[in-house]
Amino acid sequence: MQHQFAAFIDDLKSTHGKNLASVILYGSAATGDFIPKRSDYNILVALHKITPQDLRNAHPTIREWHKLGHPVPVYFTVSELRNAADVFPIEFYQMEAARKVLYGTDVLANIEFSDANLRHQVEYELRSKLILLRRQYIPASESVEGLKKLMAESLSSFAVLFGAVLLLAGIEPPLNKHEAVALLVDRYKLDGVVFEKIFNLREKNFAQVLDEVGANRLFAEYMEQIETVIDAVDQVGRAVSSS
Repeated sequence: MQHQFAAFIDDLKSTHGKNLASVILYGSAATGDFIPKRSDYNILVALHKITPQDLRNAHPTIREWHKLGHPVPVYFTVSELRNAADVFPIEFYQMEAARKVLYGTDVLANIEFSDANLRHQVEYELRSKLILLRRQYIPASESVEGLKKLMAESLSSFAVLFGAVLLLAGIEPPLNKHEAVALLVDRYKLDGVVFEKIFNLREKNFAQVLDEVGANRLFAEYMEQIETVIDAVDQVGRAVSSS
């Protein structure tokens, strides 16, 4: 990927000139938790100022980057990065905890987070993703492959949120998703076998065979574990409200 990063950064420099403050790789690709053809190269582009013209000028560069199979980068101004951490604490924690500066200054250094805002966003995101998971299950339940794909693809997002749940419990989450989930399982006495089975699906471990009954049972157990985590986060909120 080094040549792709180098070419991409050169294009960004040509596009934005002195307005370009930083380009940062974050997420699984910066932690060693990257899975080819499944994980993404998540890029943060920080500009000193952002106008519609700046975004229009970026179109050819971003179009070519996207053609290579990468997601469109996230654009922030430097001042937004300093002031918006309380609004998006999970995303900013993910960026701050696992990042590699590809160009410019480390604009994510020394970002501070609010525990209250973190708890609100964690519960909101967990409940939202659980609701979405239920909706997606309806068409996915038509086949074993559909269920396996749904569980494998959804676990990555839940694993990120589980890391934020650990933060709420005063535990520094590991950057590796496996380790973060294992720590959460230990902290809240969850069924770790459920998550290991889904990690095997995600990582294409073909030693694991599921028939229709087994796939539906695993999905039901998966939802039960997620609901247990949500209840724990909700209890934190109730404890704070009553104090």
